[in-house]
Amino acid sequence: MSALLARLPVLVAALWWGGISALSFLAVPTLFATLGNPALAGSVAAKLFSLQCWAGLLLGLALLLLLRRERSQMDVAAPSPEQVARMQRALATMGFVILGMMLALLVEFGVAQRIVTARASGGDLKLWHAVGSAMVLGQWLCSGAVLWRLNR
Repeated sequence: MSALLARLPVLVAALWWGGISALSFLAVPTLFATLGNPALAGSVAAKLFSLQCWAGLLLGLALLLLLRRERSQMDVAAPSPEQVARMQRALATMGFVILGMMLALLVEFGVAQRIVTARASGGDLKLWHAVGSAMVLGQWLCSGAVLWRLNR
């Protein structure tokens, strides 16, 4: 059972990174290529990205709890140099998790609405789409960094 708990953060990080990868690099481009209607494809893609945002937040929260649990099991009173290094790695990994979660929230509650508004009002759709894409790329990089760090 403890071996499963020890590997659970890796599984959660893989789900987070894999979900963003599948959505961003496979599902959304396929929507635009096959539906033939950019407005319809954009609407479906927006719903998928919203679901991915919430999944990323839940998976990020699970990772934070799992990493906190691992950190709390260390001997804080007299840590060995190895434990200090593990604690520093855990804190850095938590930083990537938090940054990825913040990017997801910014996309969901800031950029996504700007994209919808720009599309409806003739605003700068290209700008907001580029900002949203950059933030999703940032989430993908953060989740990838978490997965990489947990697989050491």
